[in-house]
Amino acid sequence: MLLNVGVFVLSRIPIKLMGLAMPQIYFLCTGNSCRSQMAEGFARHYLGSQWRVASAGVEVHGLNPRAVAVMAEVGIDISQHHSKLIDPTYLSNSDLVVTLCGDARDRCPVTPPSVERRHWPLTDPAAATGSEEDILTVFRSVRDEIDARVQQLARENEQ
Repeated sequence: MLLNVGVFVLSRIPIKLMGLAMPQIYFLCTGNSCRSQMAEGFARHYLGSQWRVASAGVEVHGLNPRAVAVMAEVGIDISQHHSKLIDPTYLSNSDLVVTLCGDARDRCPVTPPSVERRHWPLTDPAAATGSEEDILTVFRSVRDEIDARVQQLARENEQ
């Protein structure tokens, strides 16, 4: 009987407070097609065993095939990702929300004070113009910047 009471009491305590759930990170961008998808891919690669990782947009634009291609160049497959709208429940339960463009930062719904917010103002590779190689160069540059920032997050998580 005492065991049942203990289980009942524990089940009423939020899992995060008991230290049993992984922290959540949410990458947000306008259309969830490039930057946030790449960030999700890198975060799953570097933090996936320690964090729940997701991405979303304030709009849905579809997964950009160039983002898939440049991520494949570094051995990360995001081809099964899909563009999603912000989930208010996931957002409010996240530990860290990272906006990757000013539009997402400005249009992101309000989060509780417990949610840490960071802003990484990155160039929109989908807006790149020129030859295909010129456009891919922009995608690679943004990819590499996201990679460096997510690796920094991983280092912070180790501390």
